[in-house]
Order: sequence, then C-alpha cells, then structure tokens
Amino acid sequence: MKFDPSIECARTLDNADTLAPFRRHFQLPKDKHGRPINYMCSQSLGLMPRKVHKFMNREMDRWANRAVEGHFDESNSWYDYHERFSSPLAQLLGAQPAEIVVMNSLTVNLHLMLVSFFQPNPKRYKIMIEANTFPSDRYAVMSHLLYHGLDPKDTLIEFTSEPGSLILKMDEYERILAAEGERIALILLPGIQYLSGQLLDIRRITALAHEYGCRVGFDLAHSIGNVPHNLHRWGPDFAVWCSYKYLNGGPNAVAGCFVHDRWSQDESLTRFAGWWGHDKQRRMLMESEFRQLPGAEGWQISGPPIFSLAPLEASLAIFDQARLSKLRQKSEMLTAYLQYLLENKLAAHIKILTPNRKAERGCQLSVKLKVSSKKATEVGQNLRHAGVVADWRQPDILRLAPSPLYNRFYEVFQAVRALERVLQSK
Repeated sequence: MKFDPSIECARTLDNADTLAPFRRHFQLPKDKHGRPINYMCSQSLGLMPRKVHKFMNREMDRWANRAVEGHFDESNSWYDYHERFSSPLAQLLGAQPAEIVVMNSLTVNLHLMLVSFFQPNPKRYKIMIEANTFPSDRYAVMSHLLYHGLDPKDTLIEFTSEPGSLILKMDEYERILAAEGERIALILLPGIQYLSGQLLDIRRITALAHEYGCRVGFDLAHSIGNVPHNLHRWGPDFAVWCSYKYLNGGPNAVAGCFVHDRWSQDESLTRFAGWWGHDKQRRMLMESEFRQLPGAEGWQISGPPIFSLAPLEASLAIFDQARLSKLRQKSEMLTAYLQYLLENKLAAHIKILTPNRKAERGCQLSVKLKVSSKKATEVGQNLRHAGVVADWRQPDILRLAPSPLYNRFYEVFQAVRALERVLQSK
C-alpha cells in the first residue's frame, strides 16, 4: 500500500488489519492516571497476555491442593511440564522438537553452550563476536577465554561495521574468516543485532563458518517471535534466547536453547551436568552415574520453574492462533509505515540506523537523533511524558518496536507525532 502522512491513512491501515483482534488478548498498559500508554518497547519487554492469570492460578491451585503430588498429576504434571513448550517453539524456530529445551536464563544457557562448543586447542582458540554485542554476551565470552587461560586481546575477534554505521556487512565477515578462519573455534552472533535492529543472514553466516571448520551459535533474543527461522535446515550448532521480549513470557521469563540434531547423542562434548539432564526414565532412581538424555534436554541441569513457565504457555497459544508468517507480514507493514512517517516528518532531525530492506530487519527501527547529547536525553524523557514508551540508549539512539500482535498503525502515527512535537519544542 502507498502511505501518506495523514491520520486517515493510519485508520485505513487499521481497518484492513486482519490481525487486529489479537490486540484484545493482551493487557494494555496505562499511566498513573489510567490513560492508555502508547507502547513501542516490545524489544525490551512484551505485554502480558490476559490469560496469564488463568495459567498462573492453575499452577498455584495445584500447589495449594496437591502439594508434592502435583509433580506427577495425570495431566499437566510439573515433572514434564517443560516438554509441552518444545513443539510450539520448534515451529517458531524451524527446528525439530528434540532440538529445543526451555530452561534457565539466556546468559546461563550461553555459558552452558560455551562449555560444550568452545573447546580451544593449539590450532583453534579464538572467538568471534560482533563489536556492539549485547554486554552480557560479551561478559560471558570474555569469562570463558580467561577461564581457558587465554588473553582476550589476542583471542577475541570483533566483527565491526564501517565508521559511522552500525550495519554489519557480509564482506567484512568473509574477510575475517579468510584471515582468521583456521584459528577461530567459535563464532557467536545475534539473530537481530539489539542496537541497530539488523537481521543477520543466519543461513549464510553458518554455511561460511562451517566451511572454515568453525562452530557457530546465535543469540536469538531479538529475533525469536519477531521473524521466521529455519534453524534445523540452516544448521547452526546452537542458539539461545530469552522469552520476555517478543515471546511475551513475562519479566525475566524462562529462556530457551537450541542444539542441532547432529549433536543430539554426542557424549564427547564437555558439559556441566545436572539431574534434569539425566535419563528421565531413571531420574528418580537417584543413580550416581550420569546417563545423558539425547537432544537439547541433555543440557538441562535443574527442574523447570513452573511459575515462570506458565505465562509463556499463555503467550505461545496466541502465536499458534495468529501464525508467525502472518505476523511477519503485518510487522513489515508496521515498520515500513513507521519508516515512512519518520522520513516524511523528521528527516532533518533523525537518521535511521536500521537497514532499509525488510529482509534485513525485524519490527525494530533504531533512530539516531541529530541533536546534542543533553538535548537527546531530554527528548527521551519528554517522549515518555508524552505517553510514548520506547527504549532509550545513550547517548542519542531511540529504539521503536511496534509489535504486530498488539500495536496499531494509529499508535505508530501517534508516536511519530509525539516525537515530532518533542524535537521541535525548546
């Protein structure tokens, strides 16, 4: 559809939106005066599905009425509660259910993957990450290099963008591999880069890494539930993610992990073991010898936290109804509309850092403000006072992420109009 800057265009787009009814499945936030908030911050925390109360109450009632017997109820038992998440997450990620497990938090899962997939030797001992990697990922990688007695100055390779840009180019990736590929043990990159909103080509990155004999993993925190994946076919060795952004699993919800099927029964991989990774048919026998479960479940350490998983069950049911392919279509339209309005109304005041092509981004647009650092901070604060919740990154980057599950085109229009007023105010 051809956009125009009028409010009527936003209303026309909303009237044609077949996914609009899904907005009713979510609890929409309000300010302290009870007024609706224009929420553009899905890349930080998704909204709460209304049925979360139902799923949480079900498990609290089970605890109250069944106590320890709740672990082995005939239906919805706690013992295997986590297993019901593998299939819906596998559908979102293009994986086999056995390649998926929900457990821990993202960085804990990353540590577990690094234990298994980063095994440096005299020939291969380096790790590649992107220069603007999310700090927690960097901390984890650095700690493993140090644990193995390696100096990060010599063993950490950073995939950088061109000066003045946040966009990662495949030409640079290929150059690094040509120069260092035989010394790289592991490549860790994001599905979507958190700061720029750039969607990376996982298939191509993986294929090139494997050509050079490197293992490769991905942090999918900003891409799961946002864009389609095909992990089994693309073939990365592992992936990790959190569930509180586009998956709407709640604050610090249980995270997840993908381990490709090629490693499903490879007991030679080093791992940190725990009893939930032990043969589930023999787990309660309290045996002293560890019998590793096949598939991603074999990396489990402890039993699943039920109250943290229940909200995710409510959210995944919505994804099953909406279908990610349709959500992606609406997301592309929402983001294109947001880009159009920003360029039409605020071209003199902003620079969009996210790639222009829809195939190279998710639903997030990162915007650099062409103002002083002091003014930029004020803009972030005043935008919130105007009723728009977005994410502010110092010194001058604003991240806007309309979700196709619950955001309307009219809200995108309102958000840009609010930003326009804030930027033009003295």
